Amino acid sequence: MEFRSSRWYAGNDRNSYIHRAWMRRGLPQEAFEGGKPHIAIANTASDLTPCNSHLNEVAQSVMHGVWEAGGVPLNLPVVSLGETNVRPTAMLWRNLAAMATEEMLRANPIDGVVLLGGCDKTIPSLLMAAASVDLPSLVMPGGPMLTGHFRGAPLGCGTDVWRLSEEVRAGTLSREAFLRSESSMIRSRGHCNTMGTASTMACMAEALGMTLPGTAGTPAPDSRLLERSHESGRLAVELVKEGRRPSQVMTRGSFLNAIVTLAAVGGSTNAVVHLLAIAGRLGVELSLDDFDRTGSGVPLLADLQPAGRHLMDDLFRAGGLAALLKEVEDLLDPAAITVTGRPLVEYLAGAEIWDEDVIRRRSNPLLPDAGIAVLRGNLAPGGAVIKPAAASPELLRHRGRAVVFDSVEDVQARLDSPDLDVDETSVLVLRGCGPKGYPGMPEVGNLPLPAKLLEKGVRDMVRISDARMSGTAYGTVVLHTVPEAAAGGPLARVRTGDPIVLDVAARRLDVDIPDAELAARPPVTTGYAAPVRGWERLYVEHVTQADRGADLDFLIGSSGDHVGRESH
Repeated sequence: MEFRSSRWYAGNDRNSYIHRAWMRRGLPQEAFEGGKPHIAIANTASDLTPCNSHLNEVAQSVMHGVWEAGGVPLNLPVVSLGETNVRPTAMLWRNLAAMATEEMLRANPIDGVVLLGGCDKTIPSLLMAAASVDLPSLVMPGGPMLTGHFRGAPLGCGTDVWRLSEEVRAGTLSREAFLRSESSMIRSRGHCNTMGTASTMACMAEALGMTLPGTAGTPAPDSRLLERSHESGRLAVELVKEGRRPSQVMTRGSFLNAIVTLAAVGGSTNAVVHLLAIAGRLGVELSLDDFDRTGSGVPLLADLQPAGRHLMDDLFRAGGLAALLKEVEDLLDPAAITVTGRPLVEYLAGAEIWDEDVIRRRSNPLLPDAGIAVLRGNLAPGGAVIKPAAASPELLRHRGRAVVFDSVEDVQARLDSPDLDVDETSVLVLRGCGPKGYPGMPEVGNLPLPAKLLEKGVRDMVRISDARMSGTAYGTVVLHTVPEAAAGGPLARVRTGDPIVLDVAARRLDVDIPDAELAARPPVTTGYAAPVRGWERLYVEHVTQADRGADLDFLIGSSGDHVGRESH
């Protein structure tokens, strides 16, 4: 068969000469003679993305597998986004990373690609790129870190940062003890060890069928990760030879399987935005309502932080994602295939739970209904989301007085003031932090609680925003309100003192004032991003709202892998 790379390398003219000659830096002659697919390894390794810093080692194992299967592996560094370091938020550049990766995959003489990601935005951006260019592809997740311990107790990275920092502010933990925990939290290579966004998106990639089944959740330091990497390299060659593309794997049924998985593992709300964006690149119909319809009745079976107690290496030890999905197999689309060409459900046969404290039986769930709840009302006519599994049950139906903040800086300036008019029944409202307003929709929706309430023992309050929150975070937090304040959403018209009504069971989020009065109020229009150049300007002018994945409007839909013109 003729491979796509032959369009560059085959022939005797000047252009094919140029393409071959500059690549002769160790590649044998037969690499250019056809019959050997060229496999890119889209590698997000970076020292500034600490969760992905080990991916060069993973790439080496992928290369070995590609060579063994008769392919030609080619390392392709792509844009890497480190969640913990990048300001103002890594989400601002997810679409840029996806666009740059898409263009490099299309522009280069490659036949297939292995996508190496780990940190929160890397797997979503790689999947968006793969969906857009639609070359044979699969994901190799970098895996979670091992559990660190402090004073004899396990530390969930991210989750315990939020918890311990609040204890410092409450006066129940010394700042010195808090800082001592820092060197204990990150024990090894790998991404966060909670069911945060990184772990969630690895599980989503597997549920979508885009990994070698049984890979998601393999700890980064575990030797079996490199074994899986080798196998993924071999599989990439097979994908090319069989012509199996992401558009054949990631069907609507695959996305519904991902939604079931999201609920069963207690995954991050960020997966909602990412799955919508990936589906949009493929032209697969997926909406917020699908998350509620498909996920709302699914039990929470993974007893993992932040919704539960354990951590990712416990999940792997207890039987892994396959053992968990075996419990909800009847809720999965049996026709949805994986990159192997076989249905996902085939790989669940024989999966066993080895620790029922970590992976619950369906008859004994952590929660009976754990999916992401989609709220609507006059505060979020286009929808908002909440993760009931991470919320306080007594606050899922609540009425309270709004305390409104216009920006993150406003929160920092006023939250701990003794004069702040707030009590434990109040509802903290943050606006101006959506895709356009911040810009980039940062993870600030889980507002810290006011110091004077922490001192009284309060550990949760209802919080509402147009922002996101870390998948490692917890609390009764309503997120992704659509439209955001900067796009003219109702949050821009809420005032401190307004009565806010949250009713998760009824899927409602409202401000209890007449709609006419709300509409007549002038919106707050200050404090929003107004970039004048570069990526930020392009982003603000073209980013969609959260209910469409916060993608750029001109990137929705696939463009394929064709390149029509020569370079010389």
